[in-house]
Amino acid sequence: MKLVINQIVIDAKGHLMGRLASIVAKELLKGQNIVVVRCEELAISGPYFRNKLRFQRYFHKSCVFNPARGPFHFRAPSRMFYHVVRGMVPHKTARGTAAMERLKVFDGIPAPYDKLKRNVVPEALRVLRLKPGRKYTALKRVSSEFGWKYQDVVEKLEAKRKVKAQAYYEKKKASTQKERKTNKF
Repeated sequence: MKLVINQIVIDAKGHLMGRLASIVAKELLKGQNIVVVRCEELAISGPYFRNKLRFQRYFHKSCVFNPARGPFHFRAPSRMFYHVVRGMVPHKTARGTAAMERLKVFDGIPAPYDKLKRNVVPEALRVLRLKPGRKYTALKRVSSEFGWKYQDVVEKLEAKRKVKAQAYYEKKKASTQKERKTNKF
């Protein structure tokens, strides 16, 4: 019997892209609904220059006589992550299509998910998987270099969200302390 929770929200900050994608793909195929937020904070192992060259080769690939036929290369970090997961799922079968419909990816943390508990995947965390001193690249840097126009917008919205979250935390902390004092006596 499979244990399927309604929805798992994963905060992608500090995770390695490929390792997180493989775990997400496996869970999707098991029937789990997954939401991945803050995809722009994903990391790719290797120095920036090597990753830049890799992405240049990738973005250059197109149909010879009509580039409008594809392949289509998305610049947003969330869509890049979606594409990596899609490569790990048999997306041309009914089972794979159903699995991909259970995945949602976002840059930043949009409104319904900012109030929910966000999880991390220890098997994919950069600090646990990369040897100290090894170079890595932030996905937002590569994306903005190759045409993602919304890095400033996402950063501005994230700053607003963090201010609201801090205010909520302070209010909750004060009420908890007040509750403790009343329970002491």
